[in-house]
Amino acid sequence: MEMMPVKIVLLGPPGAGKGTQAKSISNRYSIPHISTGDIFRKNISEETPLGIQAKQYIDNGQLVPDEVTINTVKDRLTWEDCKNGYLLDGFPRTVAQAEALQEFLVSRNENLDTALCIEVPSSFILERMTGRRVCGSCGASYHVKFNPTKVEGTCDVCGEHEFFQREDDKPETVKRRLDVNIAQGEPIIAHYREL
Repeated sequence: MEMMPVKIVLLGPPGAGKGTQAKSISNRYSIPHISTGDIFRKNISEETPLGIQAKQYIDNGQLVPDEVTINTVKDRLTWEDCKNGYLLDGFPRTVAQAEALQEFLVSRNENLDTALCIEVPSSFILERMTGRRVCGSCGASYHVKFNPTKVEGTCDVCGEHEFFQREDDKPETVKRRLDVNIAQGEPIIAHYREL
């Protein structure tokens, strides 16, 4: 039996576990998990013009400007793998982005099926994000408390011993990101409640 296309927006603060839930949902519905954070990080690591531009904002705990984010997502939603739906993670983050997404869908005679919001206390998010570490060799991701390496200081995947904390996981950056998200989150949630 063929599944109907499903288009989902996943809302919640950074570090709330959207990525974990998104993987499960995208597997269940066989749709791509589209994370703006992943798109920006890939471009940053490849030092593309988009990556260089995005890095300046992300490193300062700011959101990438709406125009850049909207155009990036709109382009991604035209890819072939999105024809049966998709799950958006990290987009929209502003009312302007939500309205741009709605206009884009209307222009294609499509609808969003649902918006899901994950709510988590800020104290948990701070602990979760600031404890993340990445292997400097293969990029495997760990957490000092919730997902440590099997052998302390040694990557489970490649055996290397060099780990780093992403700039956007440093305490001062996480705090700024949470403050921005709280200020902008409620209007987005209200927008989708109305829809």
